[in-house]
Order: sequence, then structure tokens, then C-alpha cells
Amino acid sequence: MATCVDNSRTSQPTPSHHLSVSDQPRFDNPVSKLLKFYRPCLTDFVSQTATNPNPEQLPQPRRTFIEDAEGEEAKKDYIWMKMREESCMDVEREPILSSYYFTSILAHNSLESALGNHLANKLSNSTLPVHTLYDIFSGVLYEDQEILEAIKEDLKGVKERDPACTSFVHCFLNYKGFLACEAHRVAHNLWLRGREALALLIQNRVSEVFAVDIHPGAKIGRGILLDHGTGVVIGETVVIGNNVSILHNVTLGGTGKECGDRHPKIGDGVLIGAGTNVLGNVRIGEGAKIGAGAVVLKDVLPRTTAVGNPARLVERNDLFRLDTVQV
Repeated sequence: MATCVDNSRTSQPTPSHHLSVSDQPRFDNPVSKLLKFYRPCLTDFVSQTATNPNPEQLPQPRRTFIEDAEGEEAKKDYIWMKMREESCMDVEREPILSSYYFTSILAHNSLESALGNHLANKLSNSTLPVHTLYDIFSGVLYEDQEILEAIKEDLKGVKERDPACTSFVHCFLNYKGFLACEAHRVAHNLWLRGREALALLIQNRVSEVFAVDIHPGAKIGRGILLDHGTGVVIGETVVIGNNVSILHNVTLGGTGKECGDRHPKIGDGVLIGAGTNVLGNVRIGEGAKIGAGAVVLKDVLPRTTAVGNPARLVERNDLFRLDTVQV
């Protein structure tokens, strides 16, 4: 796997053979402790900056681990530092994955760089090089801090609402629904800036690789869980609120009879079950739950449950909390 590494804040140290024994550097940070497990492969060196198992040439992380952080920096970067900590723990348990974790997480100094690299590797092909995609993804992520905050909320939302998610780094590396959602955030940014061709290209690659088809014009809130992800289709004028959970094979589409604003509007805290079709410019109220396999053609009131084909209301969820739905 080719790796793009952002290490612009680092500098090359004095070679060790020019130092006396007393001046030799000590490497006590958690990353260097993992180097004994590291097994470089050929593709590790095909990158903007070649990764090297020699600790003297490793890019030093700009940010510290949780136990070394203090104050606002710790609060701001908690998710990223927690991911690095989880990576170290995973490598200690499975040394065979050391190269994968190093190139995916530990070689990077920020969440933006790591996510840009991971998406680029997932979506690249023979005619769309990994470095081209890395420049696109990382450029948008560094420029738009709102996207970065939404990504953190998505990680927290998945961890809190999916019992199968064991850690932030597990979601980051292995949840294709999460990766599809974050790629869409970049595509949506490009769409709004008039770069439609590039946004549609990203949509197409995400659909091919992750089997999740989200039009770059769709507006998606924070704390989104696309559980399993496979078969999810979201149309151009869809609007999705915060803390929404969507299971596999869900379609948020049009009826084929309308133009313009023709797709569903999903309120905060909604749960949409597997195999559901929500069609047309209908509104799903906040806190509503849609049962698996339902076909929704009319508005659903807030804090109600709808099931069936066509969907009908079966109960009202007056005690429903928007942030506690587990799937």
C-alpha cells in the first residue's frame, strides 16, 4: 500500500555515526517501541516521503499521546490521540499488522493526513494515482475545519451507537460506511465550489469500491452512522440531520415524477432500518424510527415509529433520546 505522509514539520537529525556514544539519541516514545515489529515492504517506499524503519529518520508526530497532552490541546485532539494509542495496543497484540498500522496511522502527524492517505489508497486505481487523490482529500480536509469536526463527531457516533465497533481506529480503518461518508464530505465541498466533475468522480469511485452511492449535492449532518453501508443510495437534494443512523440497502430517493427538490429530508436522531425506501420530498421528523423493509411515501411525524409497505405509524416514542439509538 503506497503511503502519503505529511511530515512538513519535521527535520532530518544529525546522522548517528557523527555522534558520540553519550550524544546518541534515545527513542522512548510509543512509536519507536513498535519499530521492533515493523516489517517494511516494497510499497512502503512508493510514496511522497518513503517510510523507513530507522527511528532516526522517522517523521516525529506533531501531536502527543493522551497521557502527554494538557489543556485545550488534549480536548481538541482527543480522537486523534486516542486512535494512535489504540493503534499501538493493536500492534502489540498483532505484530504482523505493524506495517499496516504504521503506514495508515502512526506515520502521520494529524487526522487529516491519515484520512487523506487512507481514502486515497482505497479509491485509487491505475488511472487515478494515489498521490493525486491524497492531494485532493488532504487539501480539502486541511482547509475546511468544519469537515474535520464532523468527521470526529462521526467517529464518536459510530463508537457510541454501534455495539460492534470496538475502537475509534477500528471504525477509521475498517468501516466502509464511515469512509464513504467522509469521502462524500470532501466531494460535497468540491461540488459547492463548482468542481462538479471532480466531485462526481469521487462519488463514482466510492460507489464502485464501497457500494455506497451518495450524490455530492446531498447535505449530511454530523454524527452519522452508515451501518454496514452496502447498498445505501442517497439522492442529490437529500438533507440529513445530526446523529442519524442508516442501515444497509436504504434508498433515500425520488419517485421519478418530480424535478428540482425531489428527495427526502431526514431530521435529527432518526433511525432507518435495513432495506427501507424513503421516496419523494417527504419529511421524517426528528427521533422517528423506520422499520426494516418499509416504503415511506408520506411524512413521518417526530418521535414516531413507521413500518410496512406502504409505511404506517404504529407507536409514538415520547421518551426517545436522539443520541442513544443503538443498531
